[in-house]
Amino acid sequence: MIYLESFIFTRVGILWENRNMPSYLGPSIPALCHLFILLVVNSLTLFALFVLLVRSIWAIGANVTTIESWEIERHKTLLRRARYFGGYLDGPDGMKVRIRKQEFPYDVGILSNVKAGMGGSWNILSWFWPLASTPDRKSGLDFEVNEFEDPNLSWPPPDPDRIPRKSRPIFSSSDPFTIPHFDSPADEMAAFRQRQQEDLARRAVAISDDSAAGIRRRRKFHERYKNNKSSQTKAESEDEIVEHSEGSEVEEDEHHSGSEVNGHIDVDEGEEAWRNAEGERLDDFGVDEDVEFYDEEDVPLSVLKERIKAGL
Repeated sequence: MIYLESFIFTRVGILWENRNMPSYLGPSIPALCHLFILLVVNSLTLFALFVLLVRSIWAIGANVTTIESWEIERHKTLLRRARYFGGYLDGPDGMKVRIRKQEFPYDVGILSNVKAGMGGSWNILSWFWPLASTPDRKSGLDFEVNEFEDPNLSWPPPDPDRIPRKSRPIFSSSDPFTIPHFDSPADEMAAFRQRQQEDLARRAVAISDDSAAGIRRRRKFHERYKNNKSSQTKAESEDEIVEHSEGSEVEEDEHHSGSEVNGHIDVDEGEEAWRNAEGERLDDFGVDEDVEFYDEEDVPLSVLKERIKAGL
């Protein structure tokens, strides 16, 4: 790549020196385009290979892989964090993890690092000879250390974010949510039937109430709002009543101004009389808003059939 770059720059230099000459004395347009493409592609490729070469030489000299360099940076970050918390960081389950500085154990000097990275031999010629013998497999299992730290210490250092949580039992009395456990399928079926009987009993009570009082409907919003207001106004002072009256006048003005834009809305319609920005309602598209909003959906099908037959 360097050899090709030298040829390209030689030709580009000649063209640059003769840039003021007539164009018919120089190369053709396709030749110029081809030369420009070669210059850009070869220069970018050569730059990328140079960066990769520098990175590889640094990794061999420091005896550090890319992942190990990330681990070293992570350890430095944990040290900075622990310095503000008295040397401890929070781990899982409230555990306090002590963070102390550890040196990278496999940096044994530049020459020794290069020797280990190039196969473990001091024969410099064999480092660049592609037909050299393959290093022993043991060289990939046993590594020399610098003995700066206790050999019992592991690398990478402990990281609170990577410590696994303690295993907990599935069923615990202290948990807010528990899963029922049955000794046999028969016990599970019996518990299901018991819950079913309780549901039927509650539903029978609800059906009897509905048959006596008819369909239960929630009161309209403006009626509930008036009742709540009437109970609150008894405890309010006269000043608050005056402020409320002033506020009601403002609300009435806003209501009248809004009704002029969106059309007339009946006050008795209450909460279900909502309109969109264009003044349209669901009722305009054939949707029964009263049934959708007020009717209670949790009504058994048999009860609905009885009400339909009775004309309710």
